[in-house]
Amino acid sequence: MSAAANKRILAVLEDLFFTVKINESAKRVGLPIEFVKSEHDVVARCADPEAPKPMLIIVDLNFGGIDPLKLIGTLKASEATKSINLIGYLSHLQGELKQAAQEAGCDMVMARSAFSQNLPQILRRYAGN
Repeated sequence: MSAAANKRILAVLEDLFFTVKINESAKRVGLPIEFVKSEHDVVARCADPEAPKPMLIIVDLNFGGIDPLKLIGTLKASEATKSINLIGYLSHLQGELKQAAQEAGCDMVMARSAFSQNLPQILRRYAGN
């Protein structure tokens, strides 16, 4: 079993462009990725005893299907999930949301363009490649 088999990423978004981009980048570095669309699903996947705990959760901070700040706060408040790295991305014009996400505990908040451009390097770092 490869080292990547014990690693996984969750992505919370619904944007098809970013779904494809994240999926392709994860495949290239050999990281399993799961896309979820609700706060409940994120928490459930993190608590699944049959699967390794995610090493990274990517959150579209503009995804209207969730309350991203509440999700970040929930994950960082729990002893079981507070060590999971969280990366959020948003429009570069949303300075207040960026600050609020950082205050809620998001480990890294990036503009969509920077996230898209740096995604291969970010995932390689988590894959250990």
